[in-house]
Amino acid sequence: MHRDRGLDLEGKLPANEYDLSRDLQLETLFKAMAGKDKFLLDLAKKVLLTSLLDVDSILFRQGVLKDCLKNPDVVAELFKLSADAIAKEKQDWAWNDAYKSADQTFQRSVRLLKMLFSKLKELRAIVDQHAGRFESDGFKGLFEMVQGEISDSYLASIEGHLKELELGEGTLISAELGEGNKGTGYALCRQPEDRKEGRRLFGRKTGQFTFTLNTNDQTGPEMMAELRDRGINGLANTLAQSSDHLLGFFVSLRNELAFYVACMNLRDQLAARGEPVCFPTPAERGRRSRAFKGLYDPCLALRRDERVVGNDLEAEGKDLVVVTGANRGGKSTFLRSVGISQLLMQAGAFAPGESLHADICTGVFTHFTREEDSSMKSGKLDEELGRMSKIVDSLSPDCMVLFNESFASTNEREGSEISRQIVAALLERRVEVFFVTHQYEFAHLLYEKGTPNAAFLRAQRLENGERTFRVLPGEPLPTSYGDDLYHRIFLAQGPGAKG
Repeated sequence: MHRDRGLDLEGKLPANEYDLSRDLQLETLFKAMAGKDKFLLDLAKKVLLTSLLDVDSILFRQGVLKDCLKNPDVVAELFKLSADAIAKEKQDWAWNDAYKSADQTFQRSVRLLKMLFSKLKELRAIVDQHAGRFESDGFKGLFEMVQGEISDSYLASIEGHLKELELGEGTLISAELGEGNKGTGYALCRQPEDRKEGRRLFGRKTGQFTFTLNTNDQTGPEMMAELRDRGINGLANTLAQSSDHLLGFFVSLRNELAFYVACMNLRDQLAARGEPVCFPTPAERGRRSRAFKGLYDPCLALRRDERVVGNDLEAEGKDLVVVTGANRGGKSTFLRSVGISQLLMQAGAFAPGESLHADICTGVFTHFTREEDSSMKSGKLDEELGRMSKIVDSLSPDCMVLFNESFASTNEREGSEISRQIVAALLERRVEVFFVTHQYEFAHLLYEKGTPNAAFLRAQRLENGERTFRVLPGEPLPTSYGDDLYHRIFLAQGPGAKG
């Protein structure tokens, strides 16, 4: 909808796409956005993982999406119109996949142009009826282009040309004699107003200079077809280019609308679960301005029937957020909510929550703990350090790295020292860090130092051991209350209990 802010579907996915999708459980999100449409699935993945990096582009897409959410019926109609045009072209090509002669190319191009121009008329009718309901620069630009370039006189003129291209009066071809009296310069001519004028190779007899092929002549029709191909070859190529150009318009329209349709699908599913969404306020990168209210993990919400718990945060000027606290207290869920909301914001979409203000990141990276498996060629710590090395190779200032229980595969002291050194190096490179950890020594050291650019959060645990799944400001504690889970799972069942 804007040549500088359109969707870049040719761009490459980031190198960390696999880890990002796995750690943030993005497949759940992609499927909700796509429904059962594979095209929407691929597009949602592409757009969500290739972030916008400037505020104006984000706000531009937000404006378009707001219009879509206010006018879902019109957007659905526009999307179906463009998708139908593309589907019919593919169907025609599948049925007629052996276009070798100029005549075959000519006939197919005329058919395709007729179909596409009928879609243009439908598009113009939709725009004329609903243009006043849209406010975004994207839709206004599209609608002004449609109304300005697809005028009534333009459509009437094109219909007249297409009618003439049916060649109902026969095919009038001009040619010149070339070297050795061979024909050259073949060209298709328009029929004269006076149908008795001119020479015809095909069509009904109109006077002198005509001839009729003998019914037993087997080579004559082939020669006539060859002459016709020579005459219409140039026009056939021109028509093919025109139909491709017009088809490209509908492909672009479908592609641009598809992301917004996917966002509408996601909003509908979240709304059905009673979950709110908001349009974030983006800030230029490097500002370290982050605040949100009621932020939640949309992937968790999509997998549950009841509402999920959201969290609040005020982290103005913070480069580092350390999250500690009780096991199964919502820390990982909180971390995923931060990462997913960042991706959604930088795609120009809404965010899961009541409000979000955040600066732009040049990239989002995840380093989540992994279960050991038979494919590992070395120990778990080596595997973690290897993944960290790959992340470092791709980092630039103002990236965001989300750590979840990283470097816990060794003892407390060694793991804390590894975490401390890595975090110090990242902060020095102006990388924003969220770190969920049970390493008390690591978290406590940062807290005791009074790190000014760090915020410390803790998963809430009530006195009776109940988890609220809220993450609140709080200093690190030397326990993750794993005994709560032990008592709940094992001791509470009593002797002889099953499970």
